[in-house]
Order: sequence, then structure tokens, then C-alpha cells
Amino acid sequence: MLRFTVLASGSSGNCAYLETASCRLLIDAGVSGRRIDQALAALGRSLKEVEAVFLTHEHSDHTSGLAVVAKKLGIPIWCNRATMEFLQPNLPGYDKWRLFETGETLSIGNLTIETFPISHDAYDPVGYIFHHDLGSVGFLTDLGHATRLVIERVRRARALVLEANYDLALLHADTKRPWAVKQRILSRHGHLSNEAAAELAAQIAGDKLEDLYLGHLSADCNHPDVAARVVGDRLREAGHGHIRLHPLAPDIAAATLCWD
Repeated sequence: MLRFTVLASGSSGNCAYLETASCRLLIDAGVSGRRIDQALAALGRSLKEVEAVFLTHEHSDHTSGLAVVAKKLGIPIWCNRATMEFLQPNLPGYDKWRLFETGETLSIGNLTIETFPISHDAYDPVGYIFHHDLGSVGFLTDLGHATRLVIERVRRARALVLEANYDLALLHADTKRPWAVKQRILSRHGHLSNEAAAELAAQIAGDKLEDLYLGHLSADCNHPDVAARVVGDRLREAGHGHIRLHPLAPDIAAATLCWD
């Protein structure tokens, strides 16, 4: 069996849980340890049962829970060296780093995990695809644009978490963000708009993709209904109306995806 739950996704924090018959792991830990544990408790699970945390990059909305998740509970962190070197000063004495080279294929339990580089303004940001006998789960957030390599990697996913960070009109109208921040978000090392996510989804979609999670939505510059409409319209136009869309709200865990 395989169980997958996005526990939190948004600019304020990101964390997902993946469980198979032989392993239980987190992808990112960008909310408090207490909140992660509460979300897992709703699934009948506990942080103490988690065997590994896989990090996409070092930004705080993906790592702020590590003090509890890693240091207090001693859960191993899997990441590349650049990510570790940034985080190490905040985790003195922690010694359960599991380092990999970006692009390396890993193994844990009955999962084979492909890592690949993505475009974002972090030291060495990573995308993942977790392969299981029942299908593959892709994790692709925080990217300004998708390379051909990225598209080829996640095209094999049965389920995919894809960033749809902002609505372009809402971002331009936003008064909280200075122009320099907006330029960063809009850049090729920033984030994906709803329209860019829709085009990417249309390129990725095929016979294998069944469930598409729209993640990392900005609380100020996007809305789940808007993201779902833009991406859904483009998928139907491309002949992929069968794909189930799951727009993710920042403070609400998604329904668990179950494969048996």
C-alpha cells in the first residue's frame, strides 16, 4: 500500500507525509513540530514513527519545524550538501544528516527516489519523484520555470504536487510586496503563476497522471478556486479532463491519497 497526505502547503509552511508498508517519511518540515504531530495524529500516526525527512531546499517555509522534527526526535534529514551547510548552524550537535548529490537516485524501504535540480533562488533546490510498485508521487514546488529534465522526470507520476503560487493580476495589485520582491517572484528563479502551472501541467499530463495537487498558493495573491479554474480549463483544453485537481489551502491538510 501507499498513503500520501499533504499536511500543509503555502507561503507560510509546507510539509507532506508519505507512507508505505515499509517506511514513513516527510517531505519538508516547514511548520512547527507540534502542528505536524497534530496533523499526523488525525491520520492515526505520530512524529515518533517518522523515519526520514526529505528536504527540497533551505527556506524557512520548508524547514522551520526541524528543531523538533530532527534535533529533538533525532529523525534523519536527507538533503544535499549546500542545504545542509546552510541549516547546520541552527542545528548544533545534530549528526543524522543523510547527504546526496542532486541528480542521484536513492532508496529507502520499498521506495526508489529520484532527485533532480529545479530553478529557484535557493542554494541547491531539489525536486523529487518517489517510485513505488503501485505508482509514483512527484513533488515539484518552488520553481520559476521547468526545464526539459524536470518535465521528463515528473511525467511518470501518478500523483504530483505542483506549485501554483500566484495569480498575476493579484500579484501586480498587491500593496504589501515591494517591487523588488514582485520581480523576484516573477523571475525564472522565483515561483510559478497559475497560468505557468497550467501550461506545465498540460505538458506533463498523460495516461499516468491521475491526481494533481496545486500547492504553495500565496495567501494574498491567489485563491484555491482561481488556481483550480485556470489549471482545470487548460487541462480540459489539452484533453486531460480526467485528472483530479486538489487545490491546497495553507492551513488545511488534504485528504489522504490511498493506493492498494
